[in-house]
Amino acid sequence: MRIVIVDDDRLVAVSLQTILEADERIQVLDTGYDGREAIRLYQKWKPDVLLMDIRMDTMSGLEAAEEILKQDREAKILFLTTFSDDEYIVQALRMGAKGYILKQDFEGIVPALEAVCLGQTVFGGEVVSKLPGLMHSGENFSYAKAGITEKEYEIIELVAQGMSNREIAGKTFLSEGTIRNYISNILDKLELRDRTQLAVFFYQHR
Repeated sequence: MRIVIVDDDRLVAVSLQTILEADERIQVLDTGYDGREAIRLYQKWKPDVLLMDIRMDTMSGLEAAEEILKQDREAKILFLTTFSDDEYIVQALRMGAKGYILKQDFEGIVPALEAVCLGQTVFGGEVVSKLPGLMHSGENFSYAKAGITEKEYEIIELVAQGMSNREIAGKTFLSEGTIRNYISNILDKLELRDRTQLAVFFYQHR
């Protein structure tokens, strides 16, 4: 797994590199320290995952991600966030980033990178707990009228909780392949692009 790290705190960037390079499966291609470097390094390396801070001087991670995703909608960006980043979490979700974890959760970084690399969306536990309040818009929506079945709605809820396909399969006693098919059908019915948009949609229409 090829990773680029971008964080304006050089100590954090070096610490992350040390942690990740201890894993034989991970190759840290480069490190950067602001949003402009993030864009340049992404274009240079096209990493499997870009691990990036949200709050940075000169150009924020959100601004960099927006530019990167304009150029490459398949870019996999995993954001590092803090407890006070509520408004940034919402922007990142709507933008199409693939993950949101806390800097303090060092043990969870490698599993999060693996999940994002596989195309899954990752939410840190504290981020998940914030989403209902952050995203709720009060808009009414009929899932039944959209053709969503009870089983599909159950899967939507689990996706919104940040569960991986494997975790959802275990919870629903279905295979991972079946879960993938369910999610694909759900996205088609709701005219959404990916799991991130599905999670945003769920919390906006609760």
